Amino acid sequence: MLLRMILIAGLVGLPAISAAQGLNVAFGSLQQDTSEPVEVTADSLSVDQNDGSAVFKGNVNIAQADMRMSADQVNVFYSAGGQGIEKLIADGDVLLVQGEDAAEADHAVYSIATGTVEMKGNVTVLQGVNTITSDEMLINLRDNTAKMQGRVRTIIRSE
Repeated sequence: MLLRMILIAGLVGLPAISAAQGLNVAFGSLQQDTSEPVEVTADSLSVDQNDGSAVFKGNVNIAQADMRMSADQVNVFYSAGGQGIEKLIADGDVLLVQGEDAAEADHAVYSIATGTVEMKGNVTVLQGVNTITSDEMLINLRDNTAKMQGRVRTIIRSE
């Protein structure tokens, strides 16, 4: 009986531990080659030559190899010399899809050099029939891992 109570107490405490420390999950099925070209389509584009940035607005869709991202607006910042993209900042209904996994958030920053995507605000990850939500998530596209932090909640369904 005592062992059973200890086990129940331990299981009840697990969600609090995972919320405090964050949750590591796999994301995507293929390693992303961040040196691949980035294709951006949108309803409108404005470019600022002074700071080396471009703003894509309306139905923005981004494709790089097997990774897809969409958002209401994406700011693109070019590296020194304008020869490549340094980072993409997406805002409004951000959706990231890689392989069979999908993640939604209010805001995302994709750093090309590091191959990471930082998503913030109402983050939801869909993996098959399972759902994970949190306040923020850091995805490493090169090794297909992600760390979720801030009130992590998981819903696991049997298929």
